[in-house]
Amino acid sequence: MSKWPVRYNIVALAAAAVFICYIDRVIISIAIIPMSADFGWDAEEQGLVLSSFFLGYLLTQVVGGWLAERYGGKVVLAGGVIFWSLSTILTPIAAAGGLTALLITRVLMGVGEGVTFPSIYALFGRWIPVTVRSRAIGILFSMIPLGSVFALVATPWIVTHYGWEMGFYLFGAVGFVWWLFWQRNATRSPEIHPRISQEELELIQNDIGSDETEPPAMKALLATPAVWAIVVAHFCANWGGYVLLAWMPTYINKGLGVDFAAVGIFTMIPAAFSFLALNGGGWLADKLLRHGLDKTRVRKTMQAIGFGGSAVVLSLVGYVESIPLAIAMMSIGNIFGGALSGGFGVNHLDIAPRGAGVIMGLSNTAGTIPGVIGVYVSGLILQATDSWALVFQTAAGVMIFGLLFYLVFAKAEKLFD
Repeated sequence: MSKWPVRYNIVALAAAAVFICYIDRVIISIAIIPMSADFGWDAEEQGLVLSSFFLGYLLTQVVGGWLAERYGGKVVLAGGVIFWSLSTILTPIAAAGGLTALLITRVLMGVGEGVTFPSIYALFGRWIPVTVRSRAIGILFSMIPLGSVFALVATPWIVTHYGWEMGFYLFGAVGFVWWLFWQRNATRSPEIHPRISQEELELIQNDIGSDETEPPAMKALLATPAVWAIVVAHFCANWGGYVLLAWMPTYINKGLGVDFAAVGIFTMIPAAFSFLALNGGGWLADKLLRHGLDKTRVRKTMQAIGFGGSAVVLSLVGYVESIPLAIAMMSIGNIFGGALSGGFGVNHLDIAPRGAGVIMGLSNTAGTIPGVIGVYVSGLILQATDSWALVFQTAAGVMIFGLLFYLVFAKAEKLFD
């Protein structure tokens, strides 16, 4: 086998797509400050701009998974990246044309980004052997904090030196560069890749099978409790994730009393641990499988570590007044959360390698809802009680519910050919 197997290129470029995806998604959270000053937007209009993305993002999750299973993850992911990159580049032009034009552009950006994870899961179901899937998902998920932090660090510098428009132009252009590498290195399945070695092809086919099986029907997926275990787990995981993403800077600034200028630095520390832990969680899960442990037991164990550990930390951190201790606890929570890449995060590929894209579409649709509901409810709790502890404990309670549901209904054996 070659020193650098072709499937590694698939994982690396898919991870790069997620990295770019989150950079382009996060730019607006920084650029909204000078944009609102230029265009005179009030708080309500700023909220519309920031939230409009999620409408488009919700619309294409399941559709993206279905298209990827039918027509190939390569073409669907490529189309999504080009679509959202073009929308990113057009954002300054749309903003100059008025709020309505900008909102439409943001919705269209969400439409493009919505196919990202479903199409990648459809590809991984055909390319990635069972014994290394957790690591592949760990790499994929770790690009979320990495891309977000990169955007939070790089965008202010670009805005300061070249204006807020340049951030959209530069980062949007990166997607087109990625597309060139993707077209050259990716195919929907290993059987049709022009440069794959016979040895690597046999390794993949012996582990996964050939790409001839029809994806499972939606009705069959929805009737399967193990699918709902993944969907519920994704919802509960993202409740905590979105609440922290939205409220952590405010918590660090107002709850802990950190100077506003230093908030970004303190926010980066837990994100760095998340990046490392997600890769470590995937590696650990695969190592346990190689040692012969039952796959369902491994998935449930990793889920228990991820949700259980995170919930304990979240239930306590709201009472901490020491800045270093609070940041340390947040980092420890993210270390526990890294185990989820070996839990529900890879479980889609276990039960339906040829339907993983559709299942990811379903679960990521559910996982997007807390971006609206969870963040809003947390705001209501803060307004009514002024208690950060209660905000974090609510997120912890949601995770415990998700863990119990997953432990009862999750399975890791292949349920669909």
